[in-house]
Amino acid sequence: MSVDASANAGTTAVRDAHRFDEGRMAAWMGDHVAGFAGPLTVEQFKGGQSNPTYKLLTPGRSYVLRRKPPGQVLKGAHAVEREARVLEALGKTGFPVAHVHGLCTDDSVIGSWFYVMEMVEGRIFWDATFPDVSRDERAAYFDAMNGTIAALHRIDPEAVGLGDYGRPGNYFERQIARWSKQYLEDEAAGRDPGMDRLIEWLPTAIPAGDETRIVHGDFRCDNMIFHPTEPRVLAVLDWELSTLGHPLADFAYHAMMFRMPPDIVAGLGGADLAALGIPGEDEYRAAYCRNAGRPPISEVDYAFCVAFNFFRLAAIFHGIKGRVIRGTAASAHAKERAESLPRLIALAVESMEGCR
Repeated sequence: MSVDASANAGTTAVRDAHRFDEGRMAAWMGDHVAGFAGPLTVEQFKGGQSNPTYKLLTPGRSYVLRRKPPGQVLKGAHAVEREARVLEALGKTGFPVAHVHGLCTDDSVIGSWFYVMEMVEGRIFWDATFPDVSRDERAAYFDAMNGTIAALHRIDPEAVGLGDYGRPGNYFERQIARWSKQYLEDEAAGRDPGMDRLIEWLPTAIPAGDETRIVHGDFRCDNMIFHPTEPRVLAVLDWELSTLGHPLADFAYHAMMFRMPPDIVAGLGGADLAALGIPGEDEYRAAYCRNAGRPPISEVDYAFCVAFNFFRLAAIFHGIKGRVIRGTAASAHAKERAESLPRLIALAVESMEGCR
């Protein structure tokens, strides 16, 4: 998660496995990037585990390169062309994303598909309590995040050419079926009574009505670049999980921060919000509805959406647990994530109980 956000965590020399012909890259940029002027120097960001991410430096400005990993990849995986497409479409509406300079689908240039976007300079907050911001300013940063996700959900996918960006409708049904199947098929990771209860209950509790909007899929404070000094979002990062889906699922995933233990994912679980100057969860939810121009979300529907998102995240962590057991986990943090699984399940069950 947060492959783009980690890009701003620093750079290193390009890893041997991810090297490419910098001369060919410079030539491509000269043909496709307006105003490009070399010489070009390439560094690799420390993040970007899924899609290698690079900083391209020239005497006048810097750029960011995102590419598919070199070599054979699974069909549909590492779809940098989807990332470029949603960034370009949203950028035309004024939504805060990095400007895409160009997409290349010719493997002969650097060995895999890639796109080049602007390097947005600003701040990323890895801690959801925003410790580097004064108490009096924190509410404004939460207002900025809230307004940004609401603005995304106000965009009509058809109007911006993204009507086919995913399957419209029945988002909850499809997602519950997908993650239930993955959980049930991973026998190595074992079964959990809480997950079994959720799998049985979730399909019966889906809120009435259906909506389809562009959803980010991983909207968190550390996936945003804020202005260097102001409470303003300059760019939303990490669109790898974006698709068409239900906006309340997307918002509830973001709002999970209020219940999320900070050692699992950037969260506010256990924090004294009043002392920190951070709005409460109910206040934040009401602000989203105002900003998105929608009626209030009922307690039952909201509790379902939160339970669904904790279940989805628990299913992902359950898969990580299976990979740890099988010895195929690639991440150094996989064991820690697997050990967090029981707490995620407990949070999902707690939200489920709130619907009854």
